[in-house]
Amino acid sequence: MTAGAAPDRTEAAVLGRLGVRLLRAGEAAHGADPATLLGLALRRNPRRAHLLVSRMLGKHVPTDPRLVRGAAMLLGGLVADALAGRPTRTLPVDLLHCAVRGDPGAAVALHRLAGGRGADPAGAAVVLGYAETATALGHGVAEALQDASGSGAGVDYLHSTRRPVGCIATAGGFTEAHSHAAEHLLLPADPALLCDDRPLVLVDDELSTGTTVLNTIAALQKRSARRHYVVAALVDARPADGALVEHVRDLGARLDVVSLARAEVTLPSDLIRRADAVRSELDSRGAGLARAEGAAPPGGAPEPDRRLALAELGLPGALPTGGRHGFTPADHRTLSAALPGLVDDLVRAGRLHADESTLVLGTEELMALPLRVAQTLADAGHRVAFSSTTRSPAVVVDEPDYALTSGITFPAHDDPVDGPGPRFAYNLGRAGVDPPWDTILVVVDPPADTGTLRTGLLRELAPLATRIVLVVTP
Repeated sequence: MTAGAAPDRTEAAVLGRLGVRLLRAGEAAHGADPATLLGLALRRNPRRAHLLVSRMLGKHVPTDPRLVRGAAMLLGGLVADALAGRPTRTLPVDLLHCAVRGDPGAAVALHRLAGGRGADPAGAAVVLGYAETATALGHGVAEALQDASGSGAGVDYLHSTRRPVGCIATAGGFTEAHSHAAEHLLLPADPALLCDDRPLVLVDDELSTGTTVLNTIAALQKRSARRHYVVAALVDARPADGALVEHVRDLGARLDVVSLARAEVTLPSDLIRRADAVRSELDSRGAGLARAEGAAPPGGAPEPDRRLALAELGLPGALPTGGRHGFTPADHRTLSAALPGLVDDLVRAGRLHADESTLVLGTEELMALPLRVAQTLADAGHRVAFSSTTRSPAVVVDEPDYALTSGITFPAHDDPVDGPGPRFAYNLGRAGVDPPWDTILVVVDPPADTGTLRTGLLRELAPLATRIVLVVTP
Protein backbone atom coordinates (compact mmCIF):
# COMPACT_ATOMS: atom_id res chain seq x y z
CA MET A 1 0.00 0.00 0.00
CA THR A 2 1.38 3.42 -0.93
CA ALA A 3 0.60 6.04 1.69
CA GLY A 4 -1.19 9.06 0.31
CA ALA A 5 -1.34 7.80 -3.29
CA ALA A 6 -4.04 9.42 -5.42
CA PRO A 7 -6.33 7.05 -7.33
CA ASP A 8 -6.89 7.06 -11.09
CA ARG A 9 -9.13 9.82 -12.48
CA THR A 10 -11.56 7.55 -14.32
CA GLU A 11 -15.26 8.27 -13.86
CA ALA A 12 -16.61 5.86 -11.25
CA ALA A 13 -20.21 4.65 -11.20
CA VAL A 14 -21.15 6.06 -7.78
CA LEU A 15 -19.55 9.45 -8.35
CA GLY A 16 -21.02 9.65 -11.83
CA ARG A 17 -24.52 9.04 -10.50
CA LEU A 18 -24.10 11.65 -7.78
CA GLY A 19 -23.10 14.30 -10.28
CA VAL A 20 -20.82 16.20 -7.88
CA ARG A 21 -17.98 18.04 -9.61
CA LEU A 22 -14.79 19.34 -7.99
CA LEU A 23 -13.00 22.07 -9.97
CA ARG A 24 -10.25 24.60 -9.43
CA ALA A 25 -11.78 28.01 -8.73
CA GLY A 26 -11.02 30.34 -11.63
CA GLU A 27 -9.52 33.20 -9.63
CA ALA A 28 -7.03 30.94 -7.81
CA ALA A 29 -5.01 29.44 -10.67
CA HIS A 30 -1.81 29.98 -8.65
CA GLY A 31 -2.94 27.61 -5.87
CA ALA A 32 -2.84 23.83 -5.71
CA ASP A 33 -5.24 21.69 -7.73
CA PRO A 34 -8.12 20.68 -5.44
CA ALA A 35 -8.77 17.54 -7.52
CA THR A 36 -5.26 16.40 -6.55
CA LEU A 37 -5.62 17.28 -2.88
CA LEU A 38 -9.14 15.88 -2.45
CA GLY A 39 -11.24 12.87 -3.31
CA LEU A 40 -15.02 12.51 -3.23
CA ALA A 41 -17.23 10.09 -1.32
CA LEU A 42 -20.84 9.72 -0.17
CA ARG A 43 -21.77 10.50 3.43
CA ARG A 44 -24.30 8.68 5.58
CA ASN A 45 -25.66 11.98 6.79
CA PRO A 46 -29.03 13.57 5.91
CA ARG A 47 -27.57 17.07 6.37
CA ARG A 48 -25.00 16.80 3.59
CA ALA A 49 -24.67 14.10 0.92
CA HIS A 50 -21.09 14.46 -0.28
CA LEU A 51 -17.81 14.16 1.59
CA LEU A 52 -14.60 15.88 0.51
CA VAL A 53 -11.81 13.47 1.49
CA SER A 54 -8.42 15.08 2.04
CA ARG A 55 -5.34 13.19 0.84
CA MET A 56 -3.02 15.23 3.08
CA LEU A 57 -4.86 15.29 6.42
CA GLY A 58 -4.30 11.77 7.76
CA LYS A 59 -7.96 11.28 8.71
CA HIS A 60 -9.63 9.09 6.08
CA VAL A 61 -6.54 8.13 4.05
CA PRO A 62 -3.29 6.69 5.48
CA THR A 63 -0.74 9.33 4.55
CA ASP A 64 2.97 10.03 4.80
CA PRO A 65 3.19 11.92 8.13
CA ARG A 66 5.74 14.34 6.68
CA LEU A 67 3.15 15.40 4.11
CA VAL A 68 0.50 15.86 6.83
CA ARG A 69 2.74 18.01 9.01
CA GLY A 70 4.36 19.79 6.07
CA ALA A 71 0.98 20.82 4.65
CA ALA A 72 -0.07 22.13 8.08
CA MET A 73 3.07 24.21 8.47
CA LEU A 74 2.79 25.43 4.88
CA LEU A 75 -0.70 26.65 5.75
CA GLY A 76 0.73 28.25 8.87
CA GLY A 77 3.11 30.24 6.70
CA LEU A 78 0.15 31.71 4.82
CA VAL A 79 -1.46 32.61 8.15
CA ALA A 80 1.76 34.36 9.21
CA ASP A 81 1.59 36.47 6.05
CA ALA A 82 -2.05 37.41 6.77
CA LEU A 83 -1.30 38.34 10.37
CA ALA A 84 1.65 40.49 9.30
CA GLY A 85 -0.33 42.16 6.51
CA ARG A 86 2.18 41.24 3.81
CA PRO A 87 1.66 39.64 0.38
CA THR A 88 0.92 35.91 0.45
CA ARG A 89 3.99 33.78 -0.27
CA THR A 90 4.18 31.56 -3.35
CA LEU A 91 3.24 27.95 -2.71
CA PRO A 92 5.47 25.06 -3.87
CA VAL A 93 2.55 23.63 -5.85
CA ASP A 94 4.46 21.06 -7.92
CA LEU A 95 6.21 19.70 -4.82
CA LEU A 96 2.89 19.50 -2.96
CA HIS A 97 1.23 17.66 -5.85
CA CYS A 98 4.08 15.13 -6.05
CA ALA A 99 3.93 14.50 -2.29
CA VAL A 100 0.15 13.93 -2.42
CA ARG A 101 0.60 11.49 -5.31
CA GLY A 102 2.82 9.34 -3.09
CA ASP A 103 6.40 10.46 -3.80
CA PRO A 104 8.22 10.03 -0.47
CA GLY A 105 11.10 12.24 -1.56
CA ALA A 106 8.66 15.05 -2.25
CA ALA A 107 7.06 14.56 1.17
CA VAL A 108 10.47 14.87 2.83
CA ALA A 109 11.32 17.98 0.82
CA LEU A 110 7.93 19.58 1.53
CA HIS A 111 8.28 18.93 5.25
CA ARG A 112 11.75 20.49 5.36
CA LEU A 113 10.70 23.46 3.24
CA ALA A 114 7.55 24.18 5.25
CA GLY A 115 9.40 23.89 8.53
CA GLY A 116 12.00 26.41 7.40
CA ARG A 117 9.69 29.07 5.96
CA GLY A 118 8.64 30.80 9.16
CA ALA A 119 11.50 33.24 9.67
CA ASP A 120 9.42 36.37 8.96
CA PRO A 121 7.76 37.79 12.09
CA ALA A 122 4.04 37.19 12.45
CA GLY A 123 3.13 38.40 15.94
CA ALA A 124 1.04 36.96 18.75
CA ALA A 125 -2.12 34.96 18.08
CA VAL A 126 -4.48 32.32 19.44
CA VAL A 127 -5.02 29.33 17.15
CA LEU A 128 -8.28 27.34 17.36
CA GLY A 129 -8.57 24.01 15.54
CA TYR A 130 -11.86 22.30 14.78
CA ALA A 131 -12.51 18.82 16.16
CA GLU A 132 -12.13 16.22 15.07
CA THR A 133 -10.52 16.53 11.67
CA ALA A 134 -8.36 19.61 12.22
CA THR A 135 -6.91 18.97 15.67
CA ALA A 136 -3.45 18.03 14.36
CA LEU A 137 -3.72 20.52 11.49
CA GLY A 138 -4.20 23.32 14.02
CA HIS A 139 -1.13 22.17 15.96
CA GLY A 140 0.95 22.46 12.79
CA VAL A 141 -0.35 25.95 12.06
CA ALA A 142 0.47 27.02 15.62
CA GLU A 143 3.98 25.57 15.31
CA ALA A 144 4.57 27.49 12.10
CA LEU A 145 3.42 30.72 13.75
CA GLN A 146 5.72 30.09 16.68
CA ASP A 147 8.64 29.77 14.26
CA ALA A 148 7.49 32.92 12.48
CA SER A 149 7.33 34.89 15.71
CA GLY A 150 10.92 34.06 16.64
CA SER A 151 10.70 32.95 20.25
CA GLY A 152 7.18 31.63 19.79
CA ALA A 153 5.90 33.75 22.64
CA GLY A 154 2.25 34.66 22.41
CA VAL A 155 1.06 31.84 20.12
CA ASP A 156 -1.30 29.55 22.04
CA TYR A 157 -3.31 26.63 20.66
CA LEU A 158 -6.71 25.18 21.56
CA HIS A 159 -9.01 22.83 19.71
CA SER A 160 -12.72 22.33 20.13
CA THR A 161 -13.91 19.03 21.54
CA ARG A 162 -16.94 16.78 21.78
CA ARG A 163 -15.78 15.22 25.04
CA PRO A 164 -16.80 17.22 28.15
CA VAL A 165 -14.53 17.04 31.18
CA GLY A 166 -16.13 17.39 34.59
CA CYS A 167 -13.35 19.40 36.26
CA ILE A 168 -13.07 22.03 33.48
CA ALA A 169 -15.79 24.59 32.89
CA THR A 170 -17.10 25.10 29.38
CA ALA A 171 -15.88 28.46 28.09
CA GLY A 172 -18.12 28.44 25.04
CA GLY A 173 -19.37 26.40 22.13
CA PHE A 174 -20.82 26.49 18.66
CA THR A 175 -22.66 24.33 16.14
CA GLU A 176 -21.34 22.70 12.96
CA ALA A 177 -24.70 22.18 11.32
CA HIS A 178 -23.70 19.70 8.60
CA SER A 179 -21.59 17.48 10.85
CA HIS A 180 -22.59 14.04 12.09
CA ALA A 181 -21.75 15.30 15.61
CA ALA A 182 -22.78 18.95 15.45
CA GLU A 183 -22.00 20.39 18.89
CA HIS A 184 -18.50 21.70 19.71
CA LEU A 185 -17.27 22.65 23.18
CA LEU A 186 -14.42 24.98 24.12
CA LEU A 187 -12.67 23.79 27.29
CA PRO A 188 -9.48 25.79 27.92
CA ALA A 189 -7.81 25.06 31.25
CA ASP A 190 -7.21 28.81 31.41
CA PRO A 191 -10.47 30.61 30.49
CA ALA A 192 -8.46 33.81 29.89
CA LEU A 193 -7.14 32.19 26.70
CA LEU A 194 -10.31 33.28 24.88
CA CYS A 195 -10.63 36.68 26.55
CA ASP A 196 -7.75 38.75 25.19
CA ASP A 197 -7.52 40.80 22.01
CA ARG A 198 -4.91 38.77 20.11
CA PRO A 199 -5.90 37.82 16.56
CA LEU A 200 -7.65 34.47 16.49
CA VAL A 201 -6.86 31.89 13.80
CA LEU A 202 -9.56 29.32 13.00
CA VAL A 203 -8.19 26.15 11.37
CA ASP A 204 -10.21 23.55 9.47
CA ASP A 205 -9.46 21.03 6.76
CA GLU A 206 -11.99 22.46 4.30
CA LEU A 207 -14.20 25.50 4.14
CA SER A 208 -17.44 24.84 2.29
CA THR A 209 -20.07 27.46 3.14
CA GLY A 210 -18.47 29.40 5.99
CA THR A 211 -21.48 28.84 8.27
CA THR A 212 -19.48 27.06 11.00
CA VAL A 213 -16.84 29.79 10.94
CA LEU A 214 -19.49 32.49 11.25
CA ASN A 215 -21.15 30.63 14.15
CA THR A 216 -17.79 30.40 15.89
CA ILE A 217 -16.87 34.04 15.43
CA ALA A 218 -20.31 35.20 16.54
CA ALA A 219 -20.00 33.14 19.75
CA LEU A 220 -16.47 34.38 20.44
CA GLN A 221 -17.34 38.02 19.76
CA LYS A 222 -20.07 37.83 22.38
CA ARG A 223 -17.57 36.49 24.89
CA SER A 224 -14.68 38.85 24.12
CA ALA A 225 -14.63 40.99 21.00
CA ARG A 226 -11.57 40.79 18.75
CA ARG A 227 -10.59 43.01 15.86
CA HIS A 228 -8.94 40.42 13.61
CA TYR A 229 -9.69 36.81 12.64
CA VAL A 230 -7.92 34.57 10.14
CA VAL A 231 -9.50 31.41 8.74
CA ALA A 232 -7.04 28.81 7.47
CA ALA A 233 -8.16 25.75 5.50
CA LEU A 234 -6.36 23.26 3.32
CA VAL A 235 -9.07 23.81 0.69
CA ASP A 236 -11.45 26.77 0.45
CA ALA A 237 -14.59 25.73 -1.44
CA ARG A 238 -16.85 28.66 -0.55
CA PRO A 239 -18.94 30.39 -3.17
CA ALA A 240 -17.05 33.44 -4.46
CA ASP A 241 -19.56 35.97 -3.11
CA GLY A 242 -17.62 37.53 -0.22
CA ALA A 243 -20.56 37.02 2.15
CA LEU A 244 -18.50 35.53 4.98
CA VAL A 245 -16.10 38.48 5.12
CA GLU A 246 -19.02 40.91 5.09
CA HIS A 247 -20.86 39.07 7.87
CA VAL A 248 -17.75 39.15 10.08
CA ARG A 249 -17.35 42.85 9.33
CA ASP A 250 -20.91 43.33 10.59
CA LEU A 251 -19.78 41.68 13.85
CA GLY A 252 -17.12 44.36 14.22
CA ALA A 253 -14.04 42.43 13.06
CA ARG A 254 -11.78 41.95 10.06
CA LEU A 255 -11.49 38.51 8.46
CA ASP A 256 -8.74 37.12 6.24
CA VAL A 257 -9.05 33.69 4.61
CA VAL A 258 -6.03 31.63 3.47
CA SER A 259 -5.84 28.15 1.92
CA LEU A 260 -3.59 25.90 -0.12
CA ALA A 261 -6.27 25.57 -2.83
CA ARG A 262 -9.47 27.27 -3.95
CA ALA A 263 -12.13 24.89 -5.20
CA GLU A 264 -15.51 25.10 -6.84
CA VAL A 265 -17.88 22.28 -5.90
CA THR A 266 -20.90 21.99 -8.20
CA LEU A 267 -23.87 20.05 -6.84
CA PRO A 268 -26.95 18.93 -8.80
CA SER A 269 -30.24 20.29 -7.48
CA ASP A 270 -31.48 16.74 -6.77
CA LEU A 271 -28.33 15.57 -4.99
CA ILE A 272 -30.17 14.38 -1.86
CA ARG A 273 -32.51 12.22 -3.96
CA ARG A 274 -29.59 10.79 -5.94
CA ALA A 275 -27.63 10.06 -2.77
CA ASP A 276 -30.60 8.31 -1.13
CA ALA A 277 -31.07 6.14 -4.21
CA VAL A 278 -27.39 5.13 -4.38
CA ARG A 279 -27.21 4.33 -0.65
CA SER A 280 -30.41 2.27 -0.78
CA GLU A 281 -29.20 0.27 -3.76
CA LEU A 282 -25.78 -0.41 -2.24
CA ASP A 283 -27.23 -1.36 1.13
CA SER A 284 -29.79 -3.69 -0.42
CA ARG A 285 -27.01 -5.80 -1.90
CA GLY A 286 -24.72 -5.57 1.13
CA ALA A 287 -22.25 -3.20 -0.49
CA GLY A 288 -21.28 0.27 0.65
CA LEU A 289 -20.92 -0.70 4.30
CA ALA A 290 -17.83 -0.64 6.46
CA ARG A 291 -17.18 -4.08 7.92
CA ALA A 292 -19.12 -4.41 11.19
CA GLU A 293 -17.66 -5.62 14.44
CA GLY A 294 -18.54 -9.07 15.70
CA ALA A 295 -19.17 -10.49 19.13
CA ALA A 296 -16.31 -10.86 21.55
CA PRO A 297 -14.40 -14.12 21.06
CA PRO A 298 -14.71 -16.95 23.60
CA GLY A 299 -12.47 -16.35 26.56
CA GLY A 300 -12.84 -12.58 26.68
CA ALA A 301 -11.48 -9.58 24.84
CA PRO A 302 -8.39 -9.99 22.65
CA GLU A 303 -5.24 -8.32 23.93
CA PRO A 304 -2.81 -6.39 21.71
CA ASP A 305 0.59 -7.93 21.04
CA ARG A 306 2.05 -5.20 23.22
CA ARG A 307 0.72 -2.42 25.43
CA LEU A 308 3.11 0.49 25.92
CA ALA A 309 2.65 3.48 28.23
CA LEU A 310 4.27 6.63 26.87
CA ALA A 311 4.85 7.94 30.40
CA GLU A 312 7.15 4.95 30.98
CA LEU A 313 8.97 5.69 27.72
CA GLY A 314 9.87 9.25 28.64
CA LEU A 315 6.95 11.45 27.60
CA PRO A 316 6.73 14.13 30.32
CA GLY A 317 3.68 13.43 32.45
CA ALA A 318 2.79 17.12 32.78
CA LEU A 319 2.71 17.60 29.00
CA PRO A 320 -0.82 17.81 27.56
CA THR A 321 -1.49 15.04 25.04
CA GLY A 322 -3.17 17.56 22.70
CA GLY A 323 -4.83 20.93 22.51
CA ARG A 324 -8.22 20.06 24.03
CA HIS A 325 -7.46 22.23 27.09
CA GLY A 326 -4.72 24.40 25.60
CA PHE A 327 -1.20 23.90 24.27
CA THR A 328 1.46 26.56 24.78
CA PRO A 329 4.72 27.37 22.94
CA ALA A 330 6.57 25.79 25.86
CA ASP A 331 4.51 22.61 25.42
CA HIS A 332 5.46 22.44 21.73
CA ARG A 333 9.14 22.85 22.61
CA THR A 334 8.91 20.18 25.32
CA LEU A 335 7.28 17.73 22.91
CA SER A 336 9.84 18.37 20.17
CA ALA A 337 12.70 17.84 22.61
CA ALA A 338 11.21 14.61 24.00
CA LEU A 339 10.23 12.95 20.70
CA PRO A 340 13.59 11.55 19.46
CA GLY A 341 14.34 9.67 22.68
CA LEU A 342 10.71 8.68 23.13
CA VAL A 343 10.49 7.19 19.65
CA ASP A 344 13.82 5.35 20.08
CA ASP A 345 12.40 3.69 23.20
CA LEU A 346 9.11 3.03 21.41
CA VAL A 347 10.92 1.28 18.57
CA ARG A 348 12.76 -0.99 20.99
CA ALA A 349 9.77 -1.73 23.21
CA GLY A 350 7.40 -2.25 20.28
CA ARG A 351 9.96 -4.22 18.26
CA LEU A 352 9.42 -2.00 15.24
CA HIS A 353 11.63 -2.50 12.21
CA ALA A 354 12.49 0.20 9.71
CA ASP A 355 12.09 -2.12 6.70
CA GLU A 356 8.55 -3.17 7.73
CA SER A 357 5.34 -1.23 7.12
CA THR A 358 3.91 0.58 10.15
CA LEU A 359 0.61 2.42 10.47
CA VAL A 360 0.30 4.89 13.35
CA LEU A 361 -3.43 5.20 14.05
CA GLY A 362 -4.73 8.13 16.09
CA THR A 363 -8.19 8.00 17.64
CA GLU A 364 -10.77 10.69 16.84
CA GLU A 365 -9.55 14.00 18.32
CA LEU A 366 -6.24 12.48 19.45
CA MET A 367 -4.27 13.16 16.26
CA ALA A 368 -1.40 15.57 17.01
CA LEU A 369 0.73 13.34 19.24
CA PRO A 370 0.31 10.22 17.03
CA LEU A 371 1.21 12.36 14.01
CA ARG A 372 4.41 13.60 15.62
CA VAL A 373 5.33 10.04 16.62
CA ALA A 374 4.73 8.88 13.03
CA GLN A 375 6.69 11.79 11.58
CA THR A 376 9.64 11.12 13.91
CA LEU A 377 9.58 7.43 12.90
CA ALA A 378 9.58 8.45 9.22
CA ASP A 379 12.47 10.86 9.80
CA ALA A 380 14.40 7.93 11.33
CA GLY A 381 13.94 5.88 8.13
CA HIS A 382 10.85 3.82 8.96
CA ARG A 383 8.20 2.96 6.37
CA VAL A 384 5.28 4.58 8.14
CA ALA A 385 1.87 6.07 7.37
CA PHE A 386 -0.47 8.03 9.61
CA SER A 387 -4.26 7.90 9.88
CA SER A 388 -7.01 8.25 12.46
CA THR A 389 -10.39 6.86 13.43
CA THR A 390 -13.45 9.05 12.99
CA ARG A 391 -17.05 9.59 14.02
CA SER A 392 -18.14 10.23 10.42
CA PRO A 393 -20.22 7.48 8.76
CA ALA A 394 -19.71 7.20 5.01
CA VAL A 395 -20.38 4.82 2.15
CA VAL A 396 -17.51 2.46 1.23
CA VAL A 397 -17.25 1.42 -2.42
CA ASP A 398 -14.34 -0.36 -4.05
CA GLU A 399 -14.39 1.58 -7.33
CA PRO A 400 -11.73 3.55 -9.21
CA ASP A 401 -11.61 7.23 -8.19
CA TYR A 402 -13.94 6.72 -5.23
CA ALA A 403 -12.17 8.02 -2.10
CA LEU A 404 -13.21 5.37 0.48
CA THR A 405 -12.56 1.88 -0.83
CA SER A 406 -12.56 -0.02 2.48
CA GLY A 407 -13.57 0.58 6.06
CA ILE A 408 -14.24 -0.88 9.48
CA THR A 409 -16.82 0.07 12.10
CA PHE A 410 -16.68 -0.49 15.85
CA PRO A 411 -18.29 0.90 19.03
CA ALA A 412 -17.01 4.01 20.78
CA HIS A 413 -14.58 3.01 23.49
CA ASP A 414 -14.18 6.17 25.61
CA ASP A 415 -17.64 6.39 27.28
CA PRO A 416 -18.68 9.51 25.33
CA VAL A 417 -21.37 11.74 26.79
CA ASP A 418 -23.56 11.35 23.69
CA GLY A 419 -23.64 7.57 23.98
CA PRO A 420 -21.81 4.52 22.64
CA GLY A 421 -22.46 5.02 18.93
CA PRO A 422 -20.38 3.57 16.10
CA ARG A 423 -16.95 4.81 15.05
CA PHE A 424 -15.08 4.20 11.79
CA ALA A 425 -11.68 3.92 10.11
CA TYR A 426 -11.24 4.00 6.34
CA ASN A 427 -8.80 2.85 3.68
CA LEU A 428 -6.71 0.73 6.04
CA GLY A 429 -6.76 -2.18 3.60
CA ARG A 430 -8.67 -5.38 3.10
CA ALA A 431 -8.61 -8.22 5.58
CA GLY A 432 -6.66 -11.24 4.37
CA VAL A 433 -4.63 -9.29 1.79
CA ASP A 434 -0.92 -9.67 2.70
CA PRO A 435 -1.94 -8.33 5.50
CA PRO A 436 -1.62 -4.64 4.57
CA TRP A 437 0.57 -3.70 7.55
CA ASP A 438 3.30 -5.41 9.53
CA THR A 439 2.47 -3.31 12.60
CA ILE A 440 -0.41 -1.03 13.55
CA LEU A 441 0.38 1.32 16.44
CA VAL A 442 -2.94 2.37 17.98
CA VAL A 443 -2.63 5.51 20.14
CA VAL A 444 -5.28 6.21 22.79
CA ASP A 445 -5.56 8.28 25.95
CA PRO A 446 -6.49 6.61 29.27
CA PRO A 447 -10.29 7.14 29.03
CA ALA A 448 -10.24 5.18 25.76
CA ASP A 449 -8.17 2.25 27.07
CA THR A 450 -11.18 0.04 27.81
CA GLY A 451 -12.48 -3.45 27.27
CA THR A 452 -14.64 -2.10 24.44
CA LEU A 453 -11.45 -0.96 22.71
CA ARG A 454 -10.31 -4.57 22.64
CA THR A 455 -13.60 -6.15 21.55
CA GLY A 456 -14.18 -3.35 19.02
CA LEU A 457 -11.37 -1.47 17.30
CA LEU A 458 -8.50 -3.87 18.12
CA ARG A 459 -10.54 -6.87 17.01
CA GLU A 460 -11.35 -5.19 13.67
CA LEU A 461 -7.72 -4.22 13.13
CA ALA A 462 -6.37 -7.71 13.85
CA PRO A 463 -6.82 -9.10 10.28
CA LEU A 464 -5.09 -6.02 8.84
CA ALA A 465 -1.72 -6.40 10.55
CA THR A 466 0.79 -8.99 11.68
CA ARG A 467 0.84 -7.39 15.13
CA ILE A 468 -1.04 -4.69 17.02
CA VAL A 469 0.75 -2.42 19.49
CA LEU A 470 -1.40 -0.35 21.83
CA VAL A 471 0.16 2.94 22.91
CA VAL A 472 -1.40 4.79 25.86
CA THR A 473 -0.66 8.45 26.59
CA PRO A 474 -0.07 9.75 30.13
